[in-house]
Amino acid sequence: MTVQAMKAGAVDFLTKPFRDQELLDAIHKALDRDRERRQQQAEVFDLRKRYQELTPREREVMTLVTQGLLNKQIAAELGTSETTVKIHRGQVMRKMGAESVPDLVRMAEKLCIPAQKY
Repeated sequence: MTVQAMKAGAVDFLTKPFRDQELLDAIHKALDRDRERRQQQAEVFDLRKRYQELTPREREVMTLVTQGLLNKQIAAELGTSETTVKIHRGQVMRKMGAESVPDLVRMAEKLCIPAQKY
């Protein structure tokens, strides 16, 4: 019964008789989990919104940057200049609100953008 309840989404399982404090603790635990889940959903929603504001080219650049390619490699891949890639990369960082490439990679992971191509 416990296994079935947990698989169905139960946060905790109380056996009778239980103390009032056990019930309150279980309720607080469930509320904390729900709050955390909602916060994560809001974060992903915000990231998706920012990602949608990128141009198609900026999305391509973001994907290649998060795959670990250098500006020179991205330029060759896209058939453009390195300077153009630097501009797009800067725009991606600004629009996504990323402070660093690892930060951008974490955002891409949350958005389920492929991490490794090469």
